Amino acid sequence: MASLPLLKRALRAEVKRRVAALSAEEKRRQSEALTRKVTEHSKYLQAERVAVFLSMENEEVLTDKIIKDIFQCGKTCFIPRYKPSSDHMDMVRLDSAEEVDSLPLTSWNIRQPAVEDAREEALCTGGLDLMLVPGLAFDKHGNRLGRGKGYYDRYLQRCWQHPTGRPYTIALAFAEQLCDHVPAAENDVKIDEILFEECKLPMDVE
Repeated sequence: MASLPLLKRALRAEVKRRVAALSAEEKRRQSEALTRKVTEHSKYLQAERVAVFLSMENEEVLTDKIIKDIFQCGKTCFIPRYKPSSDHMDMVRLDSAEEVDSLPLTSWNIRQPAVEDAREEALCTGGLDLMLVPGLAFDKHGNRLGRGKGYYDRYLQRCWQHPTGRPYTIALAFAEQLCDHVPAAENDVKIDEILFEECKLPMDVE
């Protein structure tokens, strides 16, 4: 039987092929359907402090309209900031939806505030109520396959140490990212729920 790293590597390659085969129009269409699901979701409506990823172009569900809605609803928005040459990630406060376009690009072509840009970090203040999570592949048991760096797993483990506890986690996925089984290790943190276009699938977490 193949090792866990080999299984993960093969699944990453397969799902990347599926997503790459989608047209830009189809990605936008599915993203808009998911935006509606998020903004109507009870956990989102109740949340005051929301973390959301800035989408990797052509590879992830587009979150631009969700970010705009967060500000229109008067919620506080946090976005990931990865430290270069490190396995550390923070969730830092975004001042406005319009600010996104002016943020510098990383080597991964993701926008984020510069490291020297002093900003509120969610776990240094009131914690998070909801986290919208990216990934490459997901299954109905709450398993999530990321890009191999473990940023979200480690951050969610840090959330458990915060007085407010771990936020509710919702993964946003193209339908093509759903799999029967995602290989996972003991330290891979399960997500609470996955949203995709056809319906919402609560996670069967044991």
